[in-house]
Amino acid sequence: MGRTVNGLDELKKLADTDLGASDWIDVTQERINRFADATNDHQWIHVDAEKAKEGPFGTPIAHGYLTLSLFIPLFEELLDVEGVTTKVNYGLNRVRFPAPVPVGSRIRLIARLAAVEEVPGGAQMTVDGTIEIEGGSKPAAVLQSVTRFYA
Repeated sequence: MGRTVNGLDELKKLADTDLGASDWIDVTQERINRFADATNDHQWIHVDAEKAKEGPFGTPIAHGYLTLSLFIPLFEELLDVEGVTTKVNYGLNRVRFPAPVPVGSRIRLIARLAAVEEVPGGAQMTVDGTIEIEGGSKPAAVLQSVTRFYA
C-alpha cells in the first residue's frame, strides 16, 4: 500500500507529495485501557463505561494522546524510509484534537509530506497529517510531525 524510499536523496524527491490514506484501525476499549495503564491516566471519560454513558460524550472516548500516538503506526503504512542509520521523532510543530474518538470507532491517517530539508548529518521531514474518524464530520486530530533521518 505505502511507498518505500531508499535513502535521503529519494526522500527529498517526495517533498510536497500527498501520501494517501492508511488502513482503518479499531479504537477498542481494550486499547484505551492499555493506554490508560501505560500513562496512568484513568480518567472516567476513558475507562468507566457506565459513568461515561452519563458524561458529555455518551460513551468512553480515546485519550487525545492515544489518538496522537497512533500517528506512528498509521504513517508507517504510508511511507518507509530505508537506507538510513537512525530515525528520530523530532517533535510536533502543531497538534489539535477537533473531535473526540468514541470507543468502537475506526480511525485512519491522511498524510502529506510537506517538506524535506537538510540538517547536519541527515534530513528533516515535515508531515501534515489528519486522523479521520470513520463517518465523522470532524477529524480526531490535525497535526504537523517532524522526523529526522541520519545517514
